[in-house]
Amino acid sequence: MPTELEELVEFLHHGNTQIRQIAAENLVPYSEKEPSIFKTGQLTPIKDLKLLVKDYEPIAKNALTILINISNDREVLENIIKDDAFLESLLLRITNPKEPNANEIAMLLANMAKSDHIKRILTLTRDIPKPLTTSKVAIDQLMDCFVKGAQGTYNPKADFDYLAYLFADIAKFPQGQTYFTTPAAYDSLLPLSKLTPFTTHTSPIRRKGVASTLKNVSFNIPSHRTLLSQSASDANILVPILTPLLGPEEFSLEENEQLPEELQFLGEDKRRDSDVENLKTHLETLLLLTATREGRDELRGRGVYLVVRELHLAVEDEGVREACDRLVQVLMRDEEGEGREVDGEANGVVNGGRAIEEAPGRMVAQMEEEEDEQVVEIF
Repeated sequence: MPTELEELVEFLHHGNTQIRQIAAENLVPYSEKEPSIFKTGQLTPIKDLKLLVKDYEPIAKNALTILINISNDREVLENIIKDDAFLESLLLRITNPKEPNANEIAMLLANMAKSDHIKRILTLTRDIPKPLTTSKVAIDQLMDCFVKGAQGTYNPKADFDYLAYLFADIAKFPQGQTYFTTPAAYDSLLPLSKLTPFTTHTSPIRRKGVASTLKNVSFNIPSHRTLLSQSASDANILVPILTPLLGPEEFSLEENEQLPEELQFLGEDKRRDSDVENLKTHLETLLLLTATREGRDELRGRGVYLVVRELHLAVEDEGVREACDRLVQVLMRDEEGEGREVDGEANGVVNGGRAIEEAPGRMVAQMEEEEDEQVVEIF
Protein backbone atom coordinates (compact mmCIF):
# COMPACT_ATOMS: atom_id res chain seq x y z
CA MET A 1 0.00 0.00 0.00
CA PRO A 2 1.48 3.37 -1.00
CA THR A 3 2.25 5.86 1.74
CA GLU A 4 0.53 9.24 1.95
CA LEU A 5 3.62 10.87 0.46
CA GLU A 6 3.66 8.46 -2.46
CA GLU A 7 -0.02 9.15 -3.05
CA LEU A 8 0.73 12.88 -3.06
CA VAL A 9 3.37 12.33 -5.77
CA GLU A 10 0.78 10.53 -7.88
CA PHE A 11 -1.40 13.66 -7.83
CA LEU A 12 1.19 15.46 -9.98
CA HIS A 13 -0.60 14.11 -13.06
CA HIS A 14 -4.14 14.59 -11.76
CA GLY A 15 -6.64 16.07 -14.20
CA ASN A 16 -7.75 18.75 -11.75
CA THR A 17 -5.59 21.89 -11.85
CA GLN A 18 -6.13 22.74 -8.19
CA ILE A 19 -5.08 19.27 -7.07
CA ARG A 20 -1.93 19.42 -9.23
CA GLN A 21 -1.09 22.81 -7.74
CA ILE A 22 -1.56 21.63 -4.16
CA ALA A 23 0.47 18.51 -4.81
CA ALA A 24 3.37 20.37 -6.42
CA GLU A 25 3.42 23.03 -3.71
CA ASN A 26 3.44 20.53 -0.86
CA LEU A 27 6.09 18.36 -2.50
CA VAL A 28 8.70 21.12 -2.82
CA PRO A 29 10.13 20.61 0.72
CA TYR A 30 10.45 16.85 0.09
CA SER A 31 12.62 17.49 -2.97
CA GLU A 32 15.34 18.32 -0.47
CA LYS A 33 14.42 16.02 2.42
CA GLU A 34 13.32 12.89 0.56
CA PRO A 35 14.27 13.22 -3.14
CA SER A 36 13.96 9.45 -3.63
CA ILE A 37 10.17 9.73 -3.70
CA PHE A 38 10.48 11.24 -7.19
CA LYS A 39 12.31 8.19 -8.53
CA THR A 40 9.50 5.66 -8.15
CA GLY A 41 7.90 3.77 -11.01
CA GLN A 42 10.82 4.14 -13.41
CA LEU A 43 10.98 7.90 -12.82
CA THR A 44 7.30 8.48 -13.55
CA PRO A 45 7.25 11.56 -11.24
CA ILE A 46 10.10 13.06 -13.27
CA LYS A 47 8.02 12.66 -16.41
CA ASP A 48 5.13 14.38 -14.65
CA LEU A 49 7.33 17.25 -13.45
CA LYS A 50 8.67 17.83 -16.95
CA LEU A 51 5.11 18.16 -18.20
CA LEU A 52 4.19 20.51 -15.35
CA VAL A 53 6.84 22.98 -16.53
CA LYS A 54 4.29 23.79 -19.26
CA ASP A 55 1.45 24.20 -16.73
CA TYR A 56 0.09 27.35 -15.11
CA GLU A 57 2.72 29.70 -13.64
CA PRO A 58 2.59 28.66 -9.94
CA ILE A 59 2.51 24.96 -10.82
CA ALA A 60 5.38 25.36 -13.28
CA LYS A 61 7.43 27.28 -10.73
CA ASN A 62 7.06 24.54 -8.13
CA ALA A 63 7.83 21.84 -10.70
CA LEU A 64 10.99 23.67 -11.73
CA THR A 65 12.04 24.12 -8.11
CA ILE A 66 11.67 20.40 -7.48
CA LEU A 67 13.66 19.54 -10.60
CA ILE A 68 16.39 21.99 -9.57
CA ASN A 69 16.66 20.38 -6.15
CA ILE A 70 16.75 16.77 -7.35
CA SER A 71 18.88 17.25 -10.47
CA ASN A 72 22.03 16.54 -8.45
CA ASP A 73 20.96 12.89 -8.65
CA ARG A 74 22.82 11.38 -11.60
CA GLU A 75 19.89 9.25 -12.78
CA VAL A 76 17.52 12.20 -12.72
CA LEU A 77 20.08 14.45 -14.38
CA GLU A 78 20.67 12.06 -17.27
CA ASN A 79 16.92 11.63 -17.72
CA ILE A 80 16.23 15.33 -18.14
CA ILE A 81 19.33 16.27 -20.16
CA LYS A 82 18.75 13.50 -22.73
CA ASP A 83 15.14 14.51 -23.29
CA ASP A 84 15.23 16.58 -26.50
CA ALA A 85 11.62 17.70 -26.21
CA PHE A 86 12.14 18.87 -22.62
CA LEU A 87 15.29 20.81 -23.52
CA GLU A 88 13.42 22.54 -26.34
CA SER A 89 10.60 23.34 -23.91
CA LEU A 90 13.09 25.02 -21.57
CA LEU A 91 14.76 26.95 -24.39
CA LEU A 92 11.41 28.07 -25.78
CA ARG A 93 10.43 29.48 -22.41
CA ILE A 94 13.68 31.08 -21.28
CA THR A 95 13.95 33.04 -24.54
CA ASN A 96 10.37 34.33 -24.19
CA PRO A 97 10.50 37.90 -22.79
CA LYS A 98 7.24 37.28 -20.92
CA GLU A 99 8.26 34.00 -19.22
CA PRO A 100 7.65 34.44 -15.44
CA ASN A 101 9.89 31.52 -14.44
CA ALA A 102 12.91 32.33 -16.59
CA ASN A 103 15.27 32.51 -13.61
CA GLU A 104 14.21 29.08 -12.40
CA ILE A 105 14.82 27.71 -15.91
CA ALA A 106 18.29 29.31 -15.87
CA MET A 107 19.00 27.55 -12.57
CA LEU A 108 17.88 24.21 -13.96
CA LEU A 109 19.97 24.62 -17.12
CA ALA A 110 22.97 25.43 -14.93
CA ASN A 111 22.48 22.17 -13.05
CA MET A 112 21.94 20.25 -16.28
CA ALA A 113 25.39 21.44 -17.36
CA LYS A 114 26.89 18.95 -14.89
CA SER A 115 26.26 16.34 -17.58
CA ASP A 116 28.50 16.04 -20.64
CA HIS A 117 25.36 15.91 -22.76
CA ILE A 118 24.95 19.66 -22.30
CA LYS A 119 27.56 20.06 -25.05
CA ARG A 120 24.87 19.64 -27.64
CA ILE A 121 23.58 23.17 -27.06
CA LEU A 122 26.79 24.33 -28.74
CA THR A 123 25.52 23.03 -32.08
CA LEU A 124 21.77 22.71 -31.49
CA THR A 125 19.77 24.90 -33.89
CA ARG A 126 16.19 26.02 -33.34
CA ASP A 127 13.76 28.75 -34.36
CA ILE A 128 15.11 32.28 -33.90
CA PRO A 129 13.46 34.02 -30.91
CA LYS A 130 13.13 37.56 -32.24
CA PRO A 131 13.85 40.26 -31.17
CA LEU A 132 16.32 38.62 -28.77
CA THR A 133 18.81 37.45 -31.39
CA THR A 134 19.38 36.64 -35.04
CA SER A 135 21.14 33.34 -34.32
CA LYS A 136 19.61 29.89 -34.67
CA VAL A 137 22.16 28.32 -32.29
CA ALA A 138 20.93 27.57 -28.77
CA ILE A 139 24.10 28.69 -26.97
CA ASP A 140 24.04 32.04 -28.81
CA GLN A 141 20.45 32.56 -27.76
CA LEU A 142 21.31 31.88 -24.12
CA MET A 143 24.29 34.22 -24.36
CA ASP A 144 22.04 36.99 -25.62
CA CYS A 145 19.58 36.30 -22.80
CA PHE A 146 22.42 36.73 -20.33
CA VAL A 147 23.88 39.87 -21.89
CA LYS A 148 20.73 41.67 -23.01
CA GLY A 149 18.66 40.48 -20.08
CA ALA A 150 20.88 41.69 -17.24
CA GLN A 151 18.82 43.30 -14.47
CA GLY A 152 15.49 42.74 -16.19
CA THR A 153 16.16 44.63 -19.41
CA TYR A 154 14.83 41.84 -21.65
CA ASN A 155 12.40 40.11 -19.33
CA PRO A 156 11.20 42.28 -16.41
CA LYS A 157 10.81 39.15 -14.26
CA ALA A 158 14.28 37.73 -14.88
CA ASP A 159 17.97 38.61 -14.66
CA PHE A 160 19.35 35.33 -16.12
CA ASP A 161 22.27 35.47 -13.66
CA TYR A 162 22.52 31.69 -13.21
CA LEU A 163 23.36 31.23 -16.89
CA ALA A 164 26.86 32.32 -15.83
CA TYR A 165 27.25 28.94 -14.13
CA LEU A 166 26.08 27.18 -17.29
CA PHE A 167 28.77 29.00 -19.28
CA ALA A 168 31.41 28.07 -16.69
CA ASP A 169 30.65 24.37 -17.14
CA ILE A 170 30.44 24.65 -20.93
CA ALA A 171 33.93 26.20 -20.85
CA LYS A 172 35.35 23.00 -19.35
CA PHE A 173 34.90 21.21 -22.67
CA PRO A 174 37.31 21.75 -25.58
CA GLN A 175 34.32 22.49 -27.80
CA GLY A 176 33.16 25.10 -25.30
CA GLN A 177 36.59 26.71 -25.13
CA THR A 178 36.58 26.94 -28.92
CA TYR A 179 33.12 28.51 -28.86
CA PHE A 180 34.12 31.23 -26.41
CA THR A 181 37.29 32.16 -28.31
CA THR A 182 35.89 32.10 -31.86
CA PRO A 183 33.90 35.00 -33.37
CA ALA A 184 30.21 34.11 -33.57
CA ALA A 185 28.87 33.74 -37.09
CA TYR A 186 25.82 35.96 -36.50
CA ASP A 187 27.53 39.04 -35.03
CA SER A 188 31.29 38.46 -35.55
CA LEU A 189 31.95 39.02 -31.82
CA LEU A 190 33.88 36.74 -29.47
CA PRO A 191 31.38 35.26 -27.01
CA LEU A 192 33.94 35.59 -24.20
CA SER A 193 34.22 39.33 -24.80
CA LYS A 194 30.49 39.59 -24.06
CA LEU A 195 31.08 38.14 -20.59
CA THR A 196 34.12 40.13 -19.48
CA PRO A 197 32.20 43.31 -18.51
CA PHE A 198 30.48 41.30 -15.78
CA THR A 199 33.61 40.60 -13.68
CA THR A 200 32.67 43.72 -11.70
CA HIS A 201 28.88 43.39 -11.86
CA THR A 202 26.78 43.98 -8.75
CA SER A 203 25.42 40.41 -8.89
CA PRO A 204 27.69 37.99 -6.97
CA ILE A 205 26.31 35.13 -9.06
CA ARG A 206 27.33 36.80 -12.33
CA ARG A 207 30.76 37.67 -11.02
CA LYS A 208 31.44 34.16 -9.76
CA GLY A 209 30.16 32.42 -12.89
CA VAL A 210 32.03 34.71 -15.27
CA ALA A 211 35.24 34.37 -13.23
CA SER A 212 34.97 30.58 -13.48
CA THR A 213 34.27 30.79 -17.21
CA LEU A 214 37.42 32.86 -17.80
CA LYS A 215 39.47 30.40 -15.78
CA ASN A 216 38.11 27.33 -17.55
CA VAL A 217 38.70 28.84 -21.00
CA SER A 218 42.28 29.62 -19.96
CA PHE A 219 43.07 25.92 -19.59
CA ASN A 220 43.24 25.96 -23.41
CA ILE A 221 46.82 27.15 -23.91
CA PRO A 222 46.57 27.68 -27.71
CA SER A 223 43.92 30.34 -27.06
CA HIS A 224 46.13 32.45 -24.79
CA ARG A 225 47.25 34.76 -27.59
CA THR A 226 43.61 35.59 -28.33
CA LEU A 227 42.81 35.95 -24.63
CA LEU A 228 45.65 38.39 -23.98
CA SER A 229 45.57 40.30 -27.26
CA GLN A 230 44.66 43.97 -26.94
CA SER A 231 43.07 44.00 -30.39
CA ALA A 232 39.45 45.10 -30.45
CA SER A 233 38.50 41.85 -32.18
CA ASP A 234 40.08 39.65 -29.48
CA ALA A 235 39.16 38.91 -25.89
CA ASN A 236 41.67 41.13 -24.02
CA ILE A 237 40.73 39.51 -20.70
CA LEU A 238 43.61 40.94 -18.66
CA VAL A 239 41.90 44.21 -17.73
CA PRO A 240 38.59 42.54 -16.72
CA ILE A 241 40.58 40.12 -14.54
CA LEU A 242 42.77 42.76 -12.90
CA THR A 243 39.94 45.25 -12.24
CA PRO A 244 38.23 43.23 -9.47
CA LEU A 245 41.65 42.55 -7.89
CA LEU A 246 42.32 46.26 -7.46
CA GLY A 247 41.27 48.40 -4.51
CA PRO A 248 41.74 52.08 -3.62
CA GLU A 249 45.53 51.80 -3.44
CA GLU A 250 47.57 54.63 -4.90
CA PHE A 251 50.42 53.93 -7.30
CA SER A 252 53.28 56.25 -8.11
CA LEU A 253 53.28 58.00 -11.45
CA GLU A 254 55.94 55.59 -12.69
CA GLU A 255 53.94 52.57 -11.53
CA ASN A 256 50.71 53.84 -13.07
CA GLU A 257 52.45 54.00 -16.43
CA GLN A 258 53.14 50.28 -16.16
CA LEU A 259 49.43 49.48 -15.76
CA PRO A 260 46.92 49.20 -18.61
CA GLU A 261 45.42 52.61 -19.35
CA GLU A 262 42.01 51.53 -18.07
CA LEU A 263 43.49 50.81 -14.63
CA GLN A 264 45.46 54.01 -14.14
CA PHE A 265 44.43 56.54 -11.47
CA LEU A 266 41.25 54.74 -10.44
CA GLY A 267 40.86 56.84 -7.30
CA GLU A 268 40.02 56.20 -3.67
CA ASP A 269 36.46 55.05 -4.44
CA LYS A 270 37.66 51.90 -6.23
CA ARG A 271 36.65 48.71 -4.43
CA ARG A 272 38.00 45.23 -5.07
CA ASP A 273 35.74 42.20 -5.22
CA SER A 274 34.64 41.34 -1.69
CA ASP A 275 34.42 37.60 -2.46
CA VAL A 276 37.79 35.97 -1.75
CA GLU A 277 36.81 32.97 -3.87
CA ASN A 278 36.50 35.25 -6.90
CA LEU A 279 39.88 36.77 -6.09
CA LYS A 280 41.45 33.31 -5.96
CA THR A 281 39.78 32.30 -9.21
CA HIS A 282 41.16 35.37 -11.01
CA LEU A 283 44.64 34.72 -9.61
CA GLU A 284 44.45 31.12 -10.80
CA THR A 285 43.45 32.38 -14.25
CA LEU A 286 46.47 34.65 -14.33
CA LEU A 287 48.65 31.71 -13.36
CA LEU A 288 47.24 29.68 -16.23
CA LEU A 289 48.09 32.53 -18.58
CA THR A 290 51.77 32.21 -17.61
CA ALA A 291 51.96 28.80 -19.30
CA THR A 292 53.86 30.29 -22.27
CA ARG A 293 56.81 32.66 -22.44
CA GLU A 294 54.68 35.06 -24.46
CA GLY A 295 52.03 35.05 -21.76
CA ARG A 296 54.53 35.63 -18.97
CA ASP A 297 56.06 38.55 -20.82
CA GLU A 298 52.61 40.04 -21.43
CA LEU A 299 51.71 39.86 -17.74
CA ARG A 300 55.07 41.31 -16.72
CA GLY A 301 54.76 44.17 -19.17
CA ARG A 302 51.25 45.19 -18.10
CA GLY A 303 51.78 45.69 -14.40
CA VAL A 304 50.31 42.44 -13.08
CA TYR A 305 52.98 42.23 -10.38
CA LEU A 306 51.96 45.65 -9.01
CA VAL A 307 48.32 44.59 -8.72
CA VAL A 308 49.23 41.29 -7.05
CA ARG A 309 51.58 43.06 -4.64
CA GLU A 310 48.81 45.35 -3.38
CA LEU A 311 46.31 42.51 -3.24
CA HIS A 312 48.70 40.46 -1.10
CA LEU A 313 49.06 43.35 1.33
CA ALA A 314 45.37 44.24 1.51
CA VAL A 315 43.57 40.89 1.79
CA GLU A 316 44.12 38.82 4.90
CA ASP A 317 43.10 35.48 3.46
CA GLU A 318 45.52 32.58 3.38
CA GLY A 319 44.20 31.19 0.10
CA VAL A 320 44.47 34.56 -1.66
CA ARG A 321 47.97 35.14 -0.34
CA GLU A 322 49.13 31.68 -1.37
CA ALA A 323 47.76 32.29 -4.88
CA CYS A 324 49.59 35.64 -4.95
CA ASP A 325 52.82 33.94 -3.85
CA ARG A 326 52.57 31.31 -6.54
CA LEU A 327 51.90 33.81 -9.31
CA VAL A 328 54.71 36.16 -8.26
CA GLN A 329 57.15 33.26 -8.21
CA VAL A 330 56.42 32.60 -11.87
CA LEU A 331 56.48 36.26 -12.91
CA MET A 332 59.76 37.03 -11.14
CA ARG A 333 61.73 33.90 -11.93
CA ASP A 334 64.58 33.83 -14.41
CA GLU A 335 63.73 32.73 -17.92
CA GLU A 336 66.02 30.16 -19.50
CA GLY A 337 69.21 31.81 -20.69
CA GLU A 338 68.43 35.07 -18.90
CA GLY A 339 69.15 36.55 -15.52
CA ARG A 340 66.37 38.36 -13.69
CA GLU A 341 67.15 39.78 -10.28
CA VAL A 342 64.20 39.54 -7.93
CA ASP A 343 63.95 42.79 -6.03
CA GLY A 344 63.34 43.17 -2.32
CA GLU A 345 59.61 43.76 -2.72
CA ALA A 346 59.10 40.61 -4.74
CA ASN A 347 61.16 38.64 -2.24
CA GLY A 348 58.75 39.73 0.46
CA VAL A 349 55.66 38.76 -1.51
CA VAL A 350 56.95 35.30 -2.39
CA ASN A 351 58.02 34.55 1.17
CA GLY A 352 61.74 34.73 0.69
CA GLY A 353 61.87 34.26 -3.05
CA ARG A 354 61.88 30.46 -2.93
CA ALA A 355 62.74 28.73 -6.17
CA ILE A 356 60.19 27.67 -8.73
CA GLU A 357 59.97 23.92 -8.75
CA GLU A 358 57.42 23.45 -11.49
CA ALA A 359 57.43 24.56 -15.09
CA PRO A 360 54.27 26.54 -16.02
CA GLY A 361 53.09 23.76 -18.31
CA ARG A 362 53.26 21.27 -15.47
CA MET A 363 51.32 23.64 -13.22
CA VAL A 364 48.53 23.86 -15.81
CA ALA A 365 48.35 20.08 -15.95
CA GLN A 366 48.14 19.91 -12.17
CA MET A 367 45.38 22.51 -12.05
CA GLU A 368 43.46 20.58 -14.72
CA GLU A 369 43.54 17.50 -12.48
CA GLU A 370 42.27 19.54 -9.54
CA GLU A 371 39.49 21.06 -11.66
CA ASP A 372 38.39 17.80 -13.29
CA GLU A 373 35.91 16.80 -10.60
CA GLN A 374 35.22 20.24 -9.21
CA VAL A 375 31.57 21.23 -9.32
CA VAL A 376 30.25 24.74 -8.80
CA GLU A 377 27.56 24.25 -6.21
CA ILE A 378 24.53 26.44 -6.64
CA PHE A 379 21.84 24.98 -4.48
